[in-house]
Amino acid sequence: MLEELERERAADEDREMRYELARAIEHVNRFAVLDPEESLEFVDELLELEKVDGPTAYKIANLRPQDRDELRAIYAQERFTLSGDELDDILAVVAKYT
Repeated sequence: MLEELERERAADEDREMRYELARAIEHVNRFAVLDPEESLEFVDELLELEKVDGPTAYKIANLRPQDRDELRAIYAQERFTLSGDELDDILAVVAKYT
C-alpha cells in the first residue's frame, strides 16, 4: 500500500508530499521487518497461546522482545504473572518471526 502511494506521488511531480506523510513512509520502510501477511500470522499464532490477548499480541508483534525481561515489561501492568514456561512459549513464537 505504501509502495503504491510512493509511486503515485512520484508520478505527479508537481505534487509534494506533506512532511508528516514523508516521515511516516520513511519510518515504515526503515523499521518494517515483516510483510502484512506475516504480521497477521504472527499475531494469530500469539493469540493461540493461553495468556495472550489481542492488544498484547499486537504489542509483542510490534516490539518483538528478545528475552524474558523484555517480555515481562510488556506484561508489567497485568494483574497476573507468567510462568517461565509461558514466557518461553511466547519467546519461541517471537523467534520464528525475527
